[in-house]
Amino acid sequence: MKSSLLSCGVLLSSALLLSLPVHSQSLYERLGGEAGMLAITNAFIEEISFDAMVYPYFRTSDIGRFQAKFSEQLCVAVNGPCEYTGDSMLLVHRGMGIDEAAFNRTVELLQAAMTREGVHHTDQNRILKQFAPMRADIIHQ
Repeated sequence: MKSSLLSCGVLLSSALLLSLPVHSQSLYERLGGEAGMLAITNAFIEEISFDAMVYPYFRTSDIGRFQAKFSEQLCVAVNGPCEYTGDSMLLVHRGMGIDEAAFNRTVELLQAAMTREGVHHTDQNRILKQFAPMRADIIHQ
């Protein structure tokens, strides 16, 4: 009797564990690793290039450098095995005069890029939460 109760307990516990969602992959892995970071970055660059409000802020940018550094920042934001090697956001945005509307529009473009690349909205929110502290170093600098 003890043996059959123990067996039932083990079976019930196993069934409960199997029914729980498994998130064995990190966000970095779910997004496709380095290739995923680059795909999101490229989609973001494309979104920016077609936006009349935001594009002027990037018109003279070195797009190759932006691609590399944003991809690094994204990788860091999702706890990937990366290190951001670019300049501070304050230094990068100093003198650009980015206002609230342009900043918010850029966030919308990033969200559109992530959506295009199949990033789930909850993961988008996780990423944006990591980027949010940079806001003060970007607006009105």
